[in-house]
Amino acid sequence: MSADDQRIPLPPLGGAEVAEAMLMPRDPDPATPVEIAAPGAPPVRSGPLLPMIIGSALFMQGLDSNIISNALPAMADALGESPVALNSIITAYLVAAAVFLPLCGWVADRFGARTVFRLAIAGFAFSSLLCGLAQTLPMMIGARILQGIAGAMMVPVGRIVLLRSIPRTEIVQAISWLTIPAVLGPVVGPPLGGFLVTALSWHWIFLINVPIGVLGVVLATRYVPDVRETVRDTLDLRGFLLMGLCLATLVFGFDNLGRNAMPPWQIGGLLATSVAAALLYWRHARRTEKPIVDFSLLRIPTFLASTAGGFFSRLIIGGMPFLLALLLQLGFGLSAFEAGLISLTGAVGALAMKFVAQPIIRAFGFRTLLIANAVLLAGMTLVHMLFTPQTPHAALIAALLINGFFASMLFSAINSLAFADISAQRMSAASSLSAMAQQVALSMGVGIAALALHYSLRWRGGALDAAAIRPAFAVLTLLSLVGIYFYMRLAKDAGDEVAGRG
Repeated sequence: MSADDQRIPLPPLGGAEVAEAMLMPRDPDPATPVEIAAPGAPPVRSGPLLPMIIGSALFMQGLDSNIISNALPAMADALGESPVALNSIITAYLVAAAVFLPLCGWVADRFGARTVFRLAIAGFAFSSLLCGLAQTLPMMIGARILQGIAGAMMVPVGRIVLLRSIPRTEIVQAISWLTIPAVLGPVVGPPLGGFLVTALSWHWIFLINVPIGVLGVVLATRYVPDVRETVRDTLDLRGFLLMGLCLATLVFGFDNLGRNAMPPWQIGGLLATSVAAALLYWRHARRTEKPIVDFSLLRIPTFLASTAGGFFSRLIIGGMPFLLALLLQLGFGLSAFEAGLISLTGAVGALAMKFVAQPIIRAFGFRTLLIANAVLLAGMTLVHMLFTPQTPHAALIAALLINGFFASMLFSAINSLAFADISAQRMSAASSLSAMAQQVALSMGVGIAALALHYSLRWRGGALDAAAIRPAFAVLTLLSLVGIYFYMRLAKDAGDEVAGRG
């Protein structure tokens, strides 16, 4: 088989990284009245409870996004389709989520963030039930589209609730609690998916979301404050359609890079359509008073550094799980379950960071920490190029522990800084734009990794082994370093109030 004929399996994107930037400080700006805690609702509570309730929804989304990969062969056999055709259920989710992300801020302001958040959890659980009951591929695709719409609403709307409820000084600690369940979803997904498919059936990879969703709705009703705007803007329908087209074609195009599923001219057409839609939206937004996606937010230095710098840093987070799975399974000959267990150590490193994030950020400040941590994360990513089939598993585990620590530290700092200077009246717009940037970065991370791997195979003309996979790690590392440019432009005292330094 030639290198051109080999199909590179692409995993689904995790929801955890898309959901990392989940907190925004309460802003006393009276320009836009905000109602918090409607009559009869429980008071806003500080501490881990509220962030972990929101994080449990992210756990459900991240678990679902990553649990499917191991079940595709069994699902294809049950539905009478080829495994390649089953990839459409992954793409359907990604495209649906991308299209509806720009709408989430307006929906939350219009109908109330808590109401939308609960409906999104319930919708995600119900669409998961439909996936588990699907008998044909079209039924499965339809259910996955509904699931993608619900998932798009859960992440940014949960962010709106939290960021209007958590004081500015508690952001770093709240993010640490929030990301505990969010980090667990993507790493638990692959081994749990393998276990459920082997011990029960593929249906349970979806049905497991139902009880989690029911519990999430109950907890959200009891403990999540009713945060809503009293001033509601009209929907920018033209902007929504243009931005939805831009994101859908961009995500779909990058999802197909490097896998030979579409001819290059079709992928080029998708990406060209995305660029054209983006230009049309830019022209439209400049003439619209309240555009659905407000790019003028990027004039705020802290938000720009978090969004643009974080975009390049997140390319590693998007591509690493894909490359690591290929390296451990195809390069080193491990089973999917063994590779999943080794990958779990990255989550342990990420969880360990949560207990030291706040004092480290307070000690060094955001600018210094972001620059140094970006360099350290890039270095740890390059270490993966040194792994061979003879590398002891203890060394693999140690490297993944350290990598997980630095990755989690970097994104805790990015997401703590992101909304430090955002006023209350621009909160929803900032939430939508941040979520969009993260979704696109994760999609591009996988697409760029797959494309680098594709050309590595063509250049070597050999099998998909460890030597062919290594160059892709270098490509992601070099691109991630671009983020340092944006971190260096920050003032030395940027975000000091959030860091507890001022």
